[in-house]
Amino acid sequence: MEAKVYSTSAKEIRTCELNEEVFAREVSDGAIYYAVNNELANRRVGTACTKTRAEVNYSNTKPFKQKGTGSARRGDKKSPVMVGGGTIFGPKPRDYSYTMPKKVKRLAYKSLLSLGVQENRLVVVEDFTSENGKTKDLAQIMKAFDTENQRTVIIMKDDDAMLRRSARNIPYLHVLAYDKLSAKELLYGRKILVLESAAVELGKFYGER
Repeated sequence: MEAKVYSTSAKEIRTCELNEEVFAREVSDGAIYYAVNNELANRRVGTACTKTRAEVNYSNTKPFKQKGTGSARRGDKKSPVMVGGGTIFGPKPRDYSYTMPKKVKRLAYKSLLSLGVQENRLVVVEDFTSENGKTKDLAQIMKAFDTENQRTVIIMKDDDAMLRRSARNIPYLHVLAYDKLSAKELLYGRKILVLESAAVELGKFYGER
């Protein structure tokens, strides 16, 4: 498929060929759902912890005598029904992460890129970088594409340290490498800026496997 390529000033300069298997395929809602859930689960810390009645620092003595008070029999103050007692079936530290089948994850990424094209959220931009790592220069490019204060994703070919540095102070901007995508960011990004070289690599990386 043919796509327009824009300059950093958001002007059309030429066209390029994109892999239809990656950018024009049928969208799989199920794969997207599972990929986003997987990312959110893998980010969970899982440090929530409660104490059972065996772990509560409390007295083992009976709160009152067994008979004659008119109250129910009570063993100790650690009981879960007592104020300050243990917790029944409370959370314990655990690992929420799990692995997804590679084919499903790849299908999710291809579906998200195709969805971006269908919704006119994905734009191919000529390759650019930040020479001095200043946020001001990258902010001007974002302004040209009318993405200010809108969740935006930049997909680059190589890990450009200066570009990442210039994007660090822009809260709504996320920079991703073509081989390390994020389903969550691609789904919720209002604009996806794909560098021209990254678009070619995406077609090779996800189209031939």
